[in-house]
Amino acid sequence: MSDAISPAELKALIDQTYKVEEEYVALRQSYEFLQSTIEQVIEFLPNAIWIVEEDGSVFLQNSQGKALGKLFDTLRLDEEDYEMMFNDRSYLIKSARHNEKRLLSATDITEQKRKENLATMGQMAAHLSHEIRNPIGSIALLTSTLIKRVKEENKPIVIEIQKSLYRIERIIKATLMFSKGVSAQKNALRWWQIREALQSAIGYYSYAKPIEFIFPEEDFELFGDLDLLVMLFSNFVFNAIDAIELDEEEEGIIEILHTSSGVTHTFEIYDSGIAIENKKWLFEAFKSTKERGNGLGLVLSKNIVESHGGEIALCEGERKGFRFSLSN
Repeated sequence: MSDAISPAELKALIDQTYKVEEEYVALRQSYEFLQSTIEQVIEFLPNAIWIVEEDGSVFLQNSQGKALGKLFDTLRLDEEDYEMMFNDRSYLIKSARHNEKRLLSATDITEQKRKENLATMGQMAAHLSHEIRNPIGSIALLTSTLIKRVKEENKPIVIEIQKSLYRIERIIKATLMFSKGVSAQKNALRWWQIREALQSAIGYYSYAKPIEFIFPEEDFELFGDLDLLVMLFSNFVFNAIDAIELDEEEEGIIEILHTSSGVTHTFEIYDSGIAIENKKWLFEAFKSTKERGNGLGLVLSKNIVESHGGEIALCEGERKGFRFSLSN
């Protein structure tokens, strides 16, 4: 009995081999297409994605996942949903298992957490401000009565009390404004109104060094909220005074420059005080490097400028200061 394969059987075997090879190629192409599609899909996702093998090795990841490779090394693969800090950023980590692989995602929630924290801090600060406002008002009323009756040699003490009360009232006003939001009630006004109110406010501000104040002398018309604009200029001038107080020089200078295009007023405020240390905190609420700061001055200044259709920025150059614009 012969074991030889007939030509017909050989042909059938060869045809079957070709068919198996074609099916393998088609399956491989389908797999490669599927993998490519998955790669494209996860690349469009706004968060970092990793698909992980059972041994913890990365099977697939998007570009954000690659960029956060060091974050991936710190992930807890056995937990499903949790938050973590990495390089001063907050991340929401989600994990899901499918068959033999695990899908991990990391979403940057730093801005969301910052807003939540600011809202909480703003509510607490507003509550405290309301509680403080009434007794402060009573003390202010008593000191205004006391200064009329006190001996001449004791008046400087009462004046210092009034200056301290003025500072507290500014903090309360700024805190309540931050919690409620800035809303500008615009009207036509003159520069001299702001200048006189600013000079009066400086009189209530305590400082020890001789400081030269150079403000625009020419009068011009603006369109805005007088109270908000006085607060805006006061914030910058008071910040400048504090910077000069910390400087080694025995005296200082604060200068406000003004230009107008007819549609927009541009102001530059310069001072000779110490340099700004943490520029990234400039417009961050409740963050201040000053001993006398509450971390709201520049935040509110930015909001006031924006409510008047303007922009604000740090002046980059030889002189230290800020530049902001106001729409007319």
